[in-house]
Amino acid sequence: MKILVTGGTGFIGRRLLSHLRPHHQVSVLSRSPNKVYQRLGHDVDAIHSLAELNNLDEFDAVINLAGEPIAEKRWSQAQKERICQSRWQITQALVEKLNAGTHPPKVIISGSAVGYYGRQDENLVDEDTHPHPEFSHQVCARWEELAMAAQDDNTRVCVIRMGLVLGAEGGALKKMLPSYRLGLGGPIGSGQQYMSWIHIEDVINLILFLLEHDECHGAFNATSPNPVTNEQFSRCLAHNLSKPHFLRIPAWSMRLLFGEMAELLLNGQRVMPVRLQEVGFHFRYPSLDKALKETLSVMRAG
Repeated sequence: MKILVTGGTGFIGRRLLSHLRPHHQVSVLSRSPNKVYQRLGHDVDAIHSLAELNNLDEFDAVINLAGEPIAEKRWSQAQKERICQSRWQITQALVEKLNAGTHPPKVIISGSAVGYYGRQDENLVDEDTHPHPEFSHQVCARWEELAMAAQDDNTRVCVIRMGLVLGAEGGALKKMLPSYRLGLGGPIGSGQQYMSWIHIEDVINLILFLLEHDECHGAFNATSPNPVTNEQFSRCLAHNLSKPHFLRIPAWSMRLLFGEMAELLLNGQRVMPVRLQEVGFHFRYPSLDKALKETLSVMRAG
């Protein structure tokens, strides 16, 4: 299979490419081809710009993971615009190139996030849950709408609404660890907000699953079937590090530091992967304790 990947040098993209490269011919879209070769190797074809392509007819599949990290910086208006456009522009451009051809890819797998649902308190959330209208929903809803425009008799589209991804190579866990290793980690705000998480290996496996199963299309929640509260997550992480767990980060300090972006951390979603389970996907890391143990062991070995 010949596959075009965006976001291939990122946290998830690098792990995905290590699985794809032995079995498929992979091209990575990147503004920095040198970075592609340095991080992924010279057996990957680096494409500097979609302008180099007349259409996407040469590809069997597209995996679209590109996007400015949503929780890296305070949400100034400029940062909000970067978050939106880094997702929307590339997705729209991919669909335009797909529509320009006569033999388009059979499948597009496009990223999204559980932020699609907005704050949901303790309610169980599935793919049909009505979203709360706020910035995270607006970003994801438009992102998905642009991707789904490619859906027709020739091309199926899957959007994956990812939760907090746990992996040794990067992501939120890597940023949390320094304070927890000092014994200074703790729940945020009330700690009762739900965290929908997933191990990176399950993210990769579900992408491969969606690639191979022609019956799959539409939105899929990419989260473990066992979401936890922020306090449960914090306590489990401290336990696995053999560190104390008695501090608490007040909500007011998060809002002072991060402004509107703090609401991502103070309000959660209890998301269930209903459609993935219906199509028979099996999670390798369904429990948080098992997922953290594996991730931390890889970090120690590295």
